[in-house]
Amino acid sequence: MNRRTFLGALGLGTAHLMFSNPLYASNPRALGADPLQTIRLGNSGITTTLIGMGTGVHATDRTSYLTRQDMGKSLEVIEHAYDRGIRNFDLADTYGTHPIMAEALKKMDREALTLTSKIWVRPGGIPEKERPDANIVVDRFRKELNTDYLDLVQIHCMVDENWTDTQKRQMDILDDLKARGIIRAHGVSVHSLSAMEDALASPWVDVIHVRINPYGIAMDKPDPKDVVEVIQDLHKSGKGVIGMKLIGDGQLRNDGKKIDNALRFVLGLGSVDMMIVGFETPDQIDNYIARVEKALKEMNEG
Repeated sequence: MNRRTFLGALGLGTAHLMFSNPLYASNPRALGADPLQTIRLGNSGITTTLIGMGTGVHATDRTSYLTRQDMGKSLEVIEHAYDRGIRNFDLADTYGTHPIMAEALKKMDREALTLTSKIWVRPGGIPEKERPDANIVVDRFRKELNTDYLDLVQIHCMVDENWTDTQKRQMDILDDLKARGIIRAHGVSVHSLSAMEDALASPWVDVIHVRINPYGIAMDKPDPKDVVEVIQDLHKSGKGVIGMKLIGDGQLRNDGKKIDNALRFVLGLGSVDMMIVGFETPDQIDNYIARVEKALKEMNEG
């Protein structure tokens, strides 16, 4: 299937037809009908929900949508996600959402949650010029979240093809934190195909965030085929794969048909373990849970 036919099929709302193509479902998995079912993040040892809540909408310099609005409203969103059954919350130093999450945690069962945060090592992104080592940063994270441990800590937004060389010191420190039980797993979020390929070659990566949608928007390559091939290999290697930018970094947020296409596409790949969605309101949470439930039902019936 060439790219024009591929995108044309999506435009017609027939994304499910691609799932019989070996490229797009070379390692299918059996998913039940529950949109909040428990999944495994590769061989990381982490089990969590199929849908997770991202807290980094329009985020930089420790600000994001959730930090810029009234804290009570942001707590309402997070608590609604928890009440609906979401047990995965995605944080980062650049998002500034640790204090909000810490407040929400007072009403949650910490042991039932998967808390992810990410360290920022690049210029910009956080207010300070200094970039302390990962052990210092993770210790601050734990204090900000009032938790003894983090389930997953990732190096944030890697773009270089040799990031596993340049970040070796931080990787070793995170390895030590994992051995000591301060974090349960480590990994990376990537923003280039070369960085994704570097992650594939590294046994250090337990879990990876990848940008994936069927339209090539806000992705590491404009042709989804190029990205899907590497994601399939990541999954086969035993790494946990978390899909992000499902609706093109919000660009498709007002197009219900394309949202449904994107969800069916990602669920049908068989190689994306879970999906992170940046929610702003309780209504959005209900909407996406219903859309994923519908997509799963259609896939199981088909």
